[in-house]
Amino acid sequence: MSNHNYEFNQHLDDIVRQLNEGYRSSGLFFNRSSLPRPNRKVILEIISDFRQLLFPTYYGSETLTRTSAPYFVGHMLTSLHDKLLCQLELALAYREGGKTEAVARRAKEVSSEVFQELPRIQKLLFIDVEAALNGDPAAGSREQVIFSYPGLNAIFVHRIAHELYLRDIPYIPRIMSEYVHGLTGIDINPGATIGEYFFIDHGTGVVIGETTEIGENVKIYQGVTLGALSTRAGLKLAGKKRHPTIENNVTIYSGASILGGKTVIGESSTIGGNAFITSSIPPFSRVSIKNPELTVHDFGEREQELDPEDYRWISLDHSGL
Repeated sequence: MSNHNYEFNQHLDDIVRQLNEGYRSSGLFFNRSSLPRPNRKVILEIISDFRQLLFPTYYGSETLTRTSAPYFVGHMLTSLHDKLLCQLELALAYREGGKTEAVARRAKEVSSEVFQELPRIQKLLFIDVEAALNGDPAAGSREQVIFSYPGLNAIFVHRIAHELYLRDIPYIPRIMSEYVHGLTGIDINPGATIGEYFFIDHGTGVVIGETTEIGENVKIYQGVTLGALSTRAGLKLAGKKRHPTIENNVTIYSGASILGGKTVIGESSTIGGNAFITSSIPPFSRVSIKNPELTVHDFGEREQELDPEDYRWISLDHSGL
């Protein structure tokens, strides 16, 4: 036996004991180990099915016609309902400590309510497509927006997850939102309330907190944070308004941070890039930060004579602008 294996075996019993103590003290394992959990893989399939149902010729069926559409919709709704109902029951039972008649009844109620909302969600998404088409000169077409825009993908998943969040379904809404967060870099908490004609341009690094309220015809760019001033109190802040309110017809440019539950951005305002806002802004305002003083070192014809050390110095100098 090598010295490394000998040392490991010497400590093995102690490591096992400590890990088991961690299992017991955390309360996360033994008391729920026998309960089945929501299946993340199936939840992602549900997202895919919803996408196929709402945008059928772009995701899934390539042969949809006016005649075949009702049969396609009926089949998709039946299949989706069975999948979603099962996951709702699992999520509620896991939170409540077991499946009961009340859990089964609530799962059926929520599933029915969500499917009744689908025509409204479809209309909202079509309006969001128009917002992207009209808000981005590079969009080219509605088809390109539907096929490729990460902002629309994030909004689509949010509008489904939000309906489950409103009905106090645990786990599933956050699994959905974190899945699309990983795909797009856009982090929208399922609790956020977002009005129609919403457009996220580029999108990478956007964060929208749980109690954010966004009105109609709002456009935001990459790197925008709609967040809380402080979350150090943790779960004590649950249910309280921590994130800002963005009223109708507001544009927020890249890198802006708008923080706090009492912060309201008044309608028809424009927030400039990199602004840091923790108090309310009146309607019809334009907010910008002053340009920092720039220092430019123009070496002219000497540029070809610079050695690598000079180039590194220029890069460092400009990184502080």
